[in-house]
Amino acid sequence: MSKKSISIKTEKRKAAEGEQGQTPGNIKVYGSAVLFSFIVGFSFIGVKTCVSIATPLETLTYRFNFAFLAALVVVLFGVVKINLKEKPRIKLALTAGFYVGFMILQTIGLLFATSIESGILFAIIPILAKIIAGFFLKESTSWKQNIFVCLSVAAVILMFVLGSTDLTVNLIGLVILFLASIFMAISNVMMRYVRKIYQPFEITFFITAGGCILFNLAMILFGLKNGTLGSYFDPLTHSDFILATLYLGIPSTLISAMLMAYMLAHMEAVKATIFGNLSTAISIVAGVIVLGEPLEFYHILCTVLIIIGVVGLSMPSMAKKEGEL
Repeated sequence: MSKKSISIKTEKRKAAEGEQGQTPGNIKVYGSAVLFSFIVGFSFIGVKTCVSIATPLETLTYRFNFAFLAALVVVLFGVVKINLKEKPRIKLALTAGFYVGFMILQTIGLLFATSIESGILFAIIPILAKIIAGFFLKESTSWKQNIFVCLSVAAVILMFVLGSTDLTVNLIGLVILFLASIFMAISNVMMRYVRKIYQPFEITFFITAGGCILFNLAMILFGLKNGTLGSYFDPLTHSDFILATLYLGIPSTLISAMLMAYMLAHMEAVKATIFGNLSTAISIVAGVIVLGEPLEFYHILCTVLIIIGVVGLSMPSMAKKEGEL
């Protein structure tokens, strides 16, 4: 074998490893994933604060208002440039659309179903992302990776089941929340699909813009129908609401979406998505530390199992090349 052939193979191997976050330089990819988990994990505190003051629609509207305003400021000051010249915009619209669609379906679904049901259904997003990515992107995982994925998902479901006092089933809510999970899985796969076309911030900018437009439109229509349009700014009279939606909008929407897009540019869809389950474990810790909620033994057990699942899936020795069968 010639030196040239060896060199080409080496470069291909390094490129494949870099794609999956296995090189030392990609430590920042996993650092971004952990940061994403912490941001999302603490977001439930902001949600709890907001829903005690405003409606879910008002919370979502101001959440995306702050997210889009922050993104717009970054663009206007030239910190980040958006270049859509000669790029297929339909793919960007689909990526952002499925993400915003998830937020809409999640909000509607929670009107019918409980947070326990939503937690269980959202826990399966990594499995859905794995199936969809396998079909569209030809990404595959080993049987060992599949075990770690299932372990993490099962631990999240077990945590919600053990923490429930009354398990009720609402079919309409379950269907809507399941569709929401599918939308999020598709959005993640789409972020992975367009990673070589769009920068993470370009994807995030249009997610926040789309959400801002749609939720404000919904607020206006709802206000006109119920005669409450004049109370649009009422939530802003509460400083707690402003602080909470600022957190939900900028770190938990703008930054977390950008981190997810960045993660999906460097690791397989299932690997990036599984960090959403890690955020559930972090939310338990946040509840104990910040809100003084009780810590049960099953919280500790399930958290350990979730972490084992995430770490096991992320281990370099478990990696398979994209498209390998």
